[in-house]
Amino acid sequence: MQTYSPPIEDYGFLMREVLGFDAAMAELGLEVDADLASAVLEEAGKLCAERLAPLNREGDEQGSRLVDGVVVTPLGFADAYREFVAAGWPALAGDPAHGGQGLPFLLQLWLDEMLSAANLSFGLFPGLTRGAAEAIAAHGSDALKATYLEPLVTGQWTGAMALTESSAGTDLALLKTKAEPLGDGSFAVTGQKIFISSGDHDMADNIVHLVLARLPDAPPGVKGISLFLVPKILPDGARNTLSVGALEKKMGIHAQPTCVMHYDGAVGWIVGEPNRGLAAMFTMMNAERLMVGIQGLGIAGAAYGQAAAYAKDRLQGRSADGATGPVAIIDHADVRRMLLNIRVFVEAGRALAGWTALQLDRAKHHSDAGERAKADAMVALLTPVVKAAFTDFGFESAVQAQQVLGGHGYIREWGMEQYVRDARIAQIYEGTNGVQAMDLVGRKLPLGGGAVVEGFFALIDADLDAAGDAGAVVAQTRVALALLRDVTAGLRGAGVEETGAAAVDYLRLFALVSFGWMWARMAAAPGDSALHQSKRQLADYYAARVLPQAHGLAAQVQAGAGAMMALEAGAF
Repeated sequence: MQTYSPPIEDYGFLMREVLGFDAAMAELGLEVDADLASAVLEEAGKLCAERLAPLNREGDEQGSRLVDGVVVTPLGFADAYREFVAAGWPALAGDPAHGGQGLPFLLQLWLDEMLSAANLSFGLFPGLTRGAAEAIAAHGSDALKATYLEPLVTGQWTGAMALTESSAGTDLALLKTKAEPLGDGSFAVTGQKIFISSGDHDMADNIVHLVLARLPDAPPGVKGISLFLVPKILPDGARNTLSVGALEKKMGIHAQPTCVMHYDGAVGWIVGEPNRGLAAMFTMMNAERLMVGIQGLGIAGAAYGQAAAYAKDRLQGRSADGATGPVAIIDHADVRRMLLNIRVFVEAGRALAGWTALQLDRAKHHSDAGERAKADAMVALLTPVVKAAFTDFGFESAVQAQQVLGGHGYIREWGMEQYVRDARIAQIYEGTNGVQAMDLVGRKLPLGGGAVVEGFFALIDADLDAAGDAGAVVAQTRVALALLRDVTAGLRGAGVEETGAAAVDYLRLFALVSFGWMWARMAAAPGDSALHQSKRQLADYYAARVLPQAHGLAAQVQAGAGAMMALEAGAF
């Protein structure tokens, strides 16, 4: 069976000894310290462990159902969501002007980790809602903000993002949904969308859809796409003309209703400028990409906890010297390898997520415009890395945790197979990981003429200098950073084919270096407690067994596109 233990001690360690949380909050003028933040996270952890985790397996088995055109979520989900809202969790980092609590985004991102670990399907409801609120806040009219922001920020209403059509996935230039002006400032939106998470459910009184569509005089391609707010319930209380055609039958996240949505002249209002819908939608998508990355991290952490507990309890085989047996499988080197591979990702990923969240707080709250811009650029650089690397490593971690359990990992009883199934979608939605890698290489490396990525490398250099003699991870991260710098220089000015061939390997190398940076910072934290000692031992493992992969990845990037593109298409 599934159990979940929130990583509250690790959050406290990161805030107090690695990320400089108190100093960062003081610089930003936020009256929050690590003690308060830890108390908030502890309460969130109790909710996730005691209320949401017990619903995870039952929700997976029941799934959401379409009954007479209405989506019914699994037993207990609606009640749990109402409790979640009543306790104020959706509003945690929201703008106080719209009912939010204004707490640091760091707390929100780590709450997302715990939600994903405890019950990924549930966590998608508030996550999508937060993204919708951010898009409306950034691009909506004053009238739309006045009507929709507070109920979304507080979670009274939920949000959904409607982009994909059967013939328009990543290439949104092909979308066909239309929006006709009704003469009173509203529009009639007509079309079909697929893969719409939280498109309908029984957990909130209203669902606010953000829908991409074309105006009658729109130019072709992506330059002719506009964004529309289409609510399930109109401001006058009437039911809008949108409906669920079907629920997708999926590999995982069964409790999350993934809908085929029909918009039959549904009334909506434009968000942002006409034909500039992608700019508005990307506000939501970028927020969601960070959240999706954290989903991979959360599932990896939950799977690790389950696998480590099993490995300490399961007796199998003899000791290495053959003298005793049976022994707990945690004594076998290969089982340790799998568990350590998961753990060094989870703890470094948690640290990197925290650092990225602090940059978001700087971009929002810093008094100096230049500092806000620098922080925002860092977030832009790291967003595809967090989304793709965390979900790739997250899925790999779930598979390794399943392997620790052997045959018990393959059957439903222990819950490991659900983690594998649920984790898989995170590599696909909100832009597949290959697309994220191409975004990193094609769009993010050139930011500021290359100054942003060079600034990031300089931060790592400075921290490695400060870490001094914190162990092998410092020297090995320096080596990997030098490789990353070399291949970064080699990709500057490269053509589309070359960057496309290199992108996935480049992003993974970028992530390995970033994790090494975090391990160097953790290893350098002074102290002799059991926690400090374990951090240094984990950093040594990362340096010895994971960072050497950087050499192979750099060689793959430098190999170019030739061998990849040589085979004629017809020969596949």
